[in-house]
Amino acid sequence: MKKKPTSGVGENPSAEDVSRHVCRRIHELRQKLGWSLDVLSQASGVSRSMLSQIEREQANPTLAVTVKIANALGMSLAELLEQVVQVRNIEIIRAEDRQHIFRADGNCSIRTLSPLHLEKDVEFYEVLLTPDGVLRSSPHFEGTREFLTVQKGKVQVTSEAEVTELNKGDSASYRADVPHEIRNLGKSESLVFLVVIYQ
Repeated sequence: MKKKPTSGVGENPSAEDVSRHVCRRIHELRQKLGWSLDVLSQASGVSRSMLSQIEREQANPTLAVTVKIANALGMSLAELLEQVVQVRNIEIIRAEDRQHIFRADGNCSIRTLSPLHLEKDVEFYEVLLTPDGVLRSSPHFEGTREFLTVQKGKVQVTSEAEVTELNKGDSASYRADVPHEIRNLGKSESLVFLVVIYQ
């Protein structure tokens, strides 16, 4: 059972608070283990210079880098963050929350609908595609699948060599550990909800 946080930076930490906490915690845990920066670098695959900058709070570690460091320290990402994030029964993501905009360009807008701070096997997105807009994705981890529901418009889903068309209200499940894409086939915007499930 997950332990209730006993300390941290407050009930609603900012992104800067979380980053600062992670940097300090990495430094504390490394020292507790008696590891040098070189040892942690070898164990995590993160360069010594990057680790040094992180511990001195001169660099904000990306999610991928943080996961590598957590794994090297023998813990999950959630355990690394557990003292900074208060556990709530209900978590809310407001429509105007800009930090949940995963991507926004002329063809595609992606908004994350699942909490950012959790280590999870499931991710939930809202994807808005302009006419002729396309979301191309490289293969994810082996066994990953995506579940898509069309809320508005008409889209084409491609999973490696297999192609299908979906209209409003249609849903599809497909392999995402191969090259895949979602393309708007209509003359107006298409809105889809996308769930990514990692095995």
